[in-house]
Amino acid sequence: MKKVGTGTRTLNFIVDSFLILLLAYTTYKIQNWYVYYYRTHYFKFGWHFFGILFVYYTFFESIFARTPGKWLTYSKVVNLKNGKPGFWQIVLRSAVRIIIVDLFFMPFLDKTLHDYLSKTEVAEI
Repeated sequence: MKKVGTGTRTLNFIVDSFLILLLAYTTYKIQNWYVYYYRTHYFKFGWHFFGILFVYYTFFESIFARTPGKWLTYSKVVNLKNGKPGFWQIVLRSAVRIIIVDLFFMPFLDKTLHDYLSKTEVAEI
């Protein structure tokens, strides 16, 4: 298993964040339409963003072990034995991503907090 570098992880993050932002903005605007016309409950944009973030990563990584950003960079999520990670590892990974300080653990752990806690790695294909 060859771990990917920081540049590859940054590109993955940029591509996936753009797609998540686009999906969250779309759901936010649709929900605002329902609030205006049907007086449904209003949710702030952050609820849309972090909800989409959790669902996006859980869906793509549990089924394909990669997100669109990882497809672009030819990388995937693996467990420590270089196999496909379990569903609960992916759920934990996705949940920890919601913590804003997740990526600031890289200098101390040599990996992000979501990788460390879920015992996974991002490796080249």
